[in-house]
Amino acid sequence: MSEKIIITSDSTTDLGPKLTERYGIKVLPLGITLGDKTYKDGVEIDADKVYEHHNRTGELPKTTATNVGECLDFFKELTEKGYSVVHFSLSSAMSSTYNNACLAAEEFDNVYIVDTKNLSTGGGLLVLAACDMVKDGLSAKEIAEKSTELTANVEASFVIDSLEYLYKGGRCSALSMLGANLLKLKPCIEVKNGVMGVEKKYRGKFADVLKEYAKDRLVNLEDIDKTRVFVTHAGCDKEIVNSIVKQVEDLGYFDEILATRAGCTISSHCGKNTLGILFIRKSPIA
Repeated sequence: MSEKIIITSDSTTDLGPKLTERYGIKVLPLGITLGDKTYKDGVEIDADKVYEHHNRTGELPKTTATNVGECLDFFKELTEKGYSVVHFSLSSAMSSTYNNACLAAEEFDNVYIVDTKNLSTGGGLLVLAACDMVKDGLSAKEIAEKSTELTANVEASFVIDSLEYLYKGGRCSALSMLGANLLKLKPCIEVKNGVMGVEKKYRGKFADVLKEYAKDRLVNLEDIDKTRVFVTHAGCDKEIVNSIVKQVEDLGYFDEILATRAGCTISSHCGKNTLGILFIRKSPIA
């Protein structure tokens, strides 16, 4: 009998209901705490409620990693249905979610955990690539191993309109925020080796900056896997998102362009008006 495999991830991969349903992906939600109540990311709360809470109270929501018990229950339900599980987690350098999933996986002989070393659809790219591997007939173990190798090829970045959320979350200084506001700077954040860092600073209106950013990112097309590219945003105006999608379409290179919206966990850290272009290169990124 052939191995029955299911691909799963935590909610930080930001694939959304359409893609998870299309590929049969199961999602384990992180917790989002507003005030004294905790909600399941993407199940009981969406990003708009995060922005609404911040606008009303000035407080950022708190994000909670999935604990070992939640992971155990999640994996048990799937393995009891006969599945081997390949589970993708938010970067281990950003959250304890990965370590908790690994601890839970020790109780099973057919659950494999992949550290995406990424966030949002940077991890989502790996999840969809794993779904392709299932169709190609690879075993769960092989998928986990190849996915781990592929993490080095993911190019994930995004531009932030305002540093307010990062500042309140303790991820940038007051001086940096003041300077960025005065100079109208829009930082480009890039994920490398599982952590976020500022790659470049743009100056100007957000919509104009994004056009320049898109042009900068989509270079050396011959080294990019043309299977799919994500344009992922946190609460941007539809016109802005559509303009960037068209800019990518006009290249005539990618087989599929996926426009998605970031979930609560990512939105809680970056804030509204954040947009990224994410894809996989054919060779590891230095």
